[in-house]
Order: sequence, then C-alpha cells, then structure tokens
Amino acid sequence: MTENQSPDKKKIILSGIQPTGVFTLGNYIGAVRNWGKLQDDYQCAYFIANAHAITVRQDATKLRQQTLQALALLLACGVDPQKSLVFIQSHVPAHFELSWVLSCFTQFGELSRMTQFKDKSAKNADNINAGLFTYPALMAADILLYHADLVPVGVDQKQHLELARNVASRFNGLYGDTFTIPDAYIPQVGAKIMSLSEPTKKMSKSDENQNGCIYILDDPDTLMRKFKRAVTDSDACVRYADGKDGINNLMTIYSIATGRTLEQIEAEFSGKGYGDFKLAVGESVVEMLREVRESYTRLIADKAYLEDVYKSGAEKARTISARTLSKVYRKVGFLQ
Repeated sequence: MTENQSPDKKKIILSGIQPTGVFTLGNYIGAVRNWGKLQDDYQCAYFIANAHAITVRQDATKLRQQTLQALALLLACGVDPQKSLVFIQSHVPAHFELSWVLSCFTQFGELSRMTQFKDKSAKNADNINAGLFTYPALMAADILLYHADLVPVGVDQKQHLELARNVASRFNGLYGDTFTIPDAYIPQVGAKIMSLSEPTKKMSKSDENQNGCIYILDDPDTLMRKFKRAVTDSDACVRYADGKDGINNLMTIYSIATGRTLEQIEAEFSGKGYGDFKLAVGESVVEMLREVRESYTRLIADKAYLEDVYKSGAEKARTISARTLSKVYRKVGFLQ
C-alpha cells in the first residue's frame, strides 16, 4: 500500500468492524463470507474499530474480550494476515492524530447533518458526547491514512464516506495532491436474509425474539432448534410465492447453503411437509458454518497466535500510516 498506486497495482480496499458481537447469518451471507475472496483481487486492510466503539459506554473488560473475539472471527471467516493488513485501531496512534487535523477541515454543519449522530443521540440521550459528534472525522482518518480506493459501506455509513471524500477533496484543494479520494465498494448484491420469527423483517441482532436471529457461532443444537421454530404458513407446500414470506426466506437460505435453485428445491420437497424442509435447511446451515465455527474455536484458544497477528499488523499499519501523517503534518505547517 503506497501513496501512488501505479495502474497495474491492485486497488486498496479498507473495511473496519466494531467489536460489538458475533455476526448474524444475514451479515455472513450478505458480506462477511466474501472478505476472503476479496484478497485475491484487492490489497485489503481490515481493522477492529475499537475506538469507534467507545462513543457509547462500554465495559472495559468486555470490550477487550470482544476485540480479541472480533479479530478471531475475521480470521475464521477467511481473512489471511499474510495476504491482508489486519490490525486493531487503537494500536495505531496515527488514526487519532490525523483525526484531529481532519476535524479542523470538517465543517460543523457537515457533522450536524449526520443522521447516525441524530439516531445514536436519541438512543443515548444521557451520553451525547463530542466523540459521537466527531466520529466521522475519525472514520475519514481511518480511510485516508491508507489511501483506500474503495470502502464497503452499508446504507448507514454512506453519509460518512461522502464526508470523508469532501474533506479529502478540500484538503487536496488547499495543499495539493495528498489523499486518495475513496469510492464506495458496492459488492454483488447478496440475498437479504429475514428474521426466522418475523420473516417480513430483516434478520437483526436487535430482534426481541432471539429465535429469529441466527448467529454464525451458534452451536448445531441451537441452530436446529431455531430453524425448527421458524415461522412458515398453513399452505404446507414448499414453493416460492407471494405471501409465503417464511418459506421464501427458508428457501433462499437453503439455496445459498446448498447451491440448489429454487426450482430444484421445490422438486426436492414435493409431497413433503414443512418439518422435513426446516430440518434440511437447519442441517445445511450447520454444515455451511462448520468450518467458520471450528476455526474460531481453535483461534480464540490460541492467544499467542492472535497476539502475534495484531502486533505484526500494528507494526505494518504504523509504518504505512506514519508516511501519510508525516506528509499531512508538513503540509499544514507542523515543524518536523
């Protein structure tokens, strides 16, 4: 990852995840399972965004545990530290240093328009802190330090990426070419996975009924129990059609887990009941997630290896980010 990418160099793609718990099946199918594949086509940088996590109150011991768990989960899902830059945000001081400089080039009005600030402020009315307000400046620093060409973003982060682009363009306009202007990375549209208990709603960690949410580290017994309780309908026929939200969702999951088409699934379960179908869907998901689950169990038990990964990653990230930061400091007039 260098400041000036030659045309034949792979583009840089950067993604950060907060250490706030295990991915859902929806997260995995929609994005996470593709992370390993991206390493073949891009220079990838993946980091655990533990500094972003403290904009809301965290239990210190739990945050440390979840940070290590998030790292193990990244690796279990196929991220290879030999191919990608993998690090923990708080281990690289340049993120915080550049964030201050960028916040001086970010307008108050731009930050006040961020919908995520408004949403989080409403949910945490007793802790509307300055970090929550300036969060996008830190996110811009995360991206611009590594000259990322592409950043995968969900709907809730599009505004933040646009702000990073605006700040980078503003800085470049004042001081000459300094930052790469990042674009959004729009992956192939993954299937939208719905709640098993309320199949008209997207699967979410915040589901009140946790039987509706599959986590990728759920043990086989838990997975099977949740699928057996999945909401269906009174039609008792496995077919994809309007008004059959529960069955449509299960068919989508089964199709992804097995590679079968919807037509093949209908033929396979012709004349069979929903009980047989839900059992088959559960077993296919257990098998699909087996390697991730086994890899995670092995990795989280090997603290020495995880420490080696994050220390090595931090060293590489500090080297890359220091070059960018030094250039920025020189341009704004800081004495070297």
